[in-house]
Amino acid sequence: MSLDTATVRRVAALARIRLPEEEVARVQGELNGILGWIEQLQAVNTDGVEPMAGGTPEGIASMPMRDDVVTDGGMAPKVLANAPDREGEYFGVPKVVE
Repeated sequence: MSLDTATVRRVAALARIRLPEEEVARVQGELNGILGWIEQLQAVNTDGVEPMAGGTPEGIASMPMRDDVVTDGGMAPKVLANAPDREGEYFGVPKVVE
């Protein structure tokens, strides 16, 4: 697959990349090179190759999960140790609404 200059300009516009006219040819060559590598990878025979664990739902389901427990963290004194102002276990901030 080869991209023409109009397609390169369209891709740049969709990606919101300002592409000066003198750069279009260079970017076109780079994108065509990337697409060439992708075509080369697609041509590789992968019959009999097991998928990696992260790419399958079974791999995701077998990952250990921690319990989802809500806590207050229990570290208020450590968190507030360097606070310039504090009120109990909270940061002290100046009033902004008058």
